[in-house]
Amino acid sequence: MESIINYFTTIPSLHRGLILAGGIAFFWLLESAKPLFVFDYKKWNHAGINIFFTITTIIVNFVMAFILLMTADWAVQNKFGILQWLPEINIWIYTIIGLLLLDLIGAYLAHLVQHKTKWMWRFHLIHHTDTWIDTTSANRHHPGESIIRFIFTTIGVLVVGSPMWLVFLYQSMSVVFSQFNHANISLPKKLDTIISYFIVSPDMHKVHHHYVLPYTDSNYGNIFSIWDRLFGTFTSLPNEKIIYGVDTHMQPEENNNLKNLLKIPFQKAKKIN
Repeated sequence: MESIINYFTTIPSLHRGLILAGGIAFFWLLESAKPLFVFDYKKWNHAGINIFFTITTIIVNFVMAFILLMTADWAVQNKFGILQWLPEINIWIYTIIGLLLLDLIGAYLAHLVQHKTKWMWRFHLIHHTDTWIDTTSANRHHPGESIIRFIFTTIGVLVVGSPMWLVFLYQSMSVVFSQFNHANISLPKKLDTIISYFIVSPDMHKVHHHYVLPYTDSNYGNIFSIWDRLFGTFTSLPNEKIIYGVDTHMQPEENNNLKNLLKIPFQKAKKIN
């Protein structure tokens, strides 16, 4: 465990970039070999839009990274936050508790609030407009949403009292797990079901991308599935019934046009006909 702590304490930006790029490459190849759905789309064109949003997310996080670093340092130095208030415990237990809580606040809660708050939803909506969910969809976030998610992560770091090495570990895991559960891969159903009791599996997350309520408002988790099960937001739907997208933006000119996607949060809210 000491080597893990040392590595993530000083993890180079290049390595973080390689984790992101390596994850996309790995799941891209896997979903090409064993796809869940055979999409009639130009994979590279679709990836281009999603990679653009991935780059904007990286830029937002890079520009604001000093805030995260200052928050983590302040929490540790001032013994503030849940982890700082715990008695001395095994480092593995400490790490698991920290990851669970960071996932709760930085991912589950952030996701839930964006679905329940109208102005936040208009930014998050861009993620749901994707009608071809694959591993590149994981970071399809409007720059405005990237800022919202960063704020929740920072709040999570403060409340949890997380040291920076744990934040970097959490972020690295979050990226890979999101690529995994968005990937267009077909796992044996029993295996996927077993996985979903512990972490968010591909089939579990695909339900969240079904185009209508109440499925859109379910399965908010990113790494751990415990939060959806604990708070009653878990649901299931057979893969063959899933239709990707969001019912207000099902036309290609709405969901597959980069300029329009950037404008959506500032457009008049659409109603279902």
